[in-house]
Amino acid sequence: MKTRKMKLGFAFMAMIFLSGLNAQEKTTQAFWIHEDVVKPGMVAEYESVCKELTANMKKYGLKDMNSIVAQTLDNHYLWVGPIENMAQIDRPIFKNLAEKMGAEKMGALFDRMDKCYDIEQNYVLNLDPELSYTPSGLTQTPEGQPYRKFHYFHYTPGNRAKVMAKAKEIKEMFESNNSKMEYRLYKSGFGVRGEYLMVAVAAKDAGDYAAKVAKNNEAMGESWVKLYNTFMATLEDYQIVEGIMRPDMAYVPSN
Repeated sequence: MKTRKMKLGFAFMAMIFLSGLNAQEKTTQAFWIHEDVVKPGMVAEYESVCKELTANMKKYGLKDMNSIVAQTLDNHYLWVGPIENMAQIDRPIFKNLAEKMGAEKMGALFDRMDKCYDIEQNYVLNLDPELSYTPSGLTQTPEGQPYRKFHYFHYTPGNRAKVMAKAKEIKEMFESNNSKMEYRLYKSGFGVRGEYLMVAVAAKDAGDYAAKVAKNNEAMGESWVKLYNTFMATLEDYQIVEGIMRPDMAYVPSN
């Protein structure tokens, strides 16, 4: 009974999410995030298992999986893949892989992986091109820039309109100043507690990121400082997460 109620509750929430997704589909791209919080002493084992799994997906040409991977400094591993609707989440992604490599062998891999973490999360973020600033082209993986700073701007539903208006003003200021600091903006979605905007900035490394920020602040001057402060005043909380992309763990199916 408990399982049935949970399934019904999930189905109801999925229906709400789908109607929101359909309303946004012309302007945003949804991404399903699977996040593993890996134990400090199990990082090497976790990466070994994931690379072995990725190698098998490549070997057998798995078509249903498509994911880039980011690792944060505190060893959260984020598997990020595009989705068009919630039905894609329910697909038995690894069914074909189990048939090809053997269910027992694949099960042993996941048994090893399960020992590497006690916490995992699944949620949706929506990439918003209209509020992102990417004059060189919209991509999650700009070449030669594996370093990431993820900025989480948390706000209350009552302040949503103000936050979005300020986000639009910020993009317009970046455009009018021909800023060289590009960013992608994501809106929180299904499975996320509270509401936030997540802004991802790519760079070569931490030093390159710091140089980009300094150059941008200097170019845009006091007007930028003032606008940024008024934006921050609309927020409930703010977090910065540092990370790096892991192309050695990612998987993109071949055509």
